[in-house]
Amino acid sequence: MKSKCVRSSFSTPGKVTTLLLAALPLLAITVLPAPDAVVQELNQDTVRRTNAQEPDAANDTPNQLRVVVLDAGHGGKDPGTHGRYAKEKTINLNLILQLGRKIKDKYPNVRVIYTRSSDHFVDLYERGAIANRNRADLFISIHCNASPSSSRVYGTETYTLGLHRTQSNLDVARRENAVILQEKNYQQSYKGFNPNSPLATIMLANYQHAFIASSITFAEKLERSFRQNASRKSNGVKQAGFIVLWKTTMPSVLIESGYLTNPDEENYLRSEEGQDEISTAIYKAFAQYKQEIESGD
Repeated sequence: MKSKCVRSSFSTPGKVTTLLLAALPLLAITVLPAPDAVVQELNQDTVRRTNAQEPDAANDTPNQLRVVVLDAGHGGKDPGTHGRYAKEKTINLNLILQLGRKIKDKYPNVRVIYTRSSDHFVDLYERGAIANRNRADLFISIHCNASPSSSRVYGTETYTLGLHRTQSNLDVARRENAVILQEKNYQQSYKGFNPNSPLATIMLANYQHAFIASSITFAEKLERSFRQNASRKSNGVKQAGFIVLWKTTMPSVLIESGYLTNPDEENYLRSEEGQDEISTAIYKAFAQYKQEIESGD
């Protein structure tokens, strides 16, 4: 059953800005490293033009969105959350591949790169590194949500990297970050980061400060598009410390497309109609964001 739109908790731009300004004094001023000068060779999970190893000259033009990295959360040995029938990793991959096809059909000159295009495990730090190596202009990570306390919770929400405003935001970030415990040498890769420590998670917030405004702008368009183009309930734009967004040197968002713990929403996310509506809503937000930044609006 398709989840219909109800009263939205979606924040207006002014309110989001107020929250952001409240958090900024807590953030350390960090100089972000420049992306790699040369786009390195990736594995087979990419959609790319011939000679993609060479820097794209068109991408050096100001205000052009030429490269987007699409990240299907979880995969392989990490199934993510689940419902009665569906596994998160499968829903995420279906949505990402549909989104990529929609972008390529409309914008053949946009380079679309997948962090994974099949059911295999990718370390969280590598997902962001793929975006950085390829000098991406936008990073989109798709996930499914869960509510252990109630099967009635439903709707979409979109996260940018930042401080946890509520306990529920922290719980979502902890669940998504816990995957690093399945990675080899995770303590060395993440410099001792403990996904169960609230204080450690706060440290992630300072890495995206240079892109936070653009990330929030895109996140707002996503939540609006979910309401208008897919008749979904929007739970709003939120901030939390997600490792997958850590150190990405471009606007980045993490989308929770719905709750697999809600049987009706699980059926919707499993269906062809539901997946088409969700991927179309994300695509339309992408198209609007691309048009606005390239026109300077």
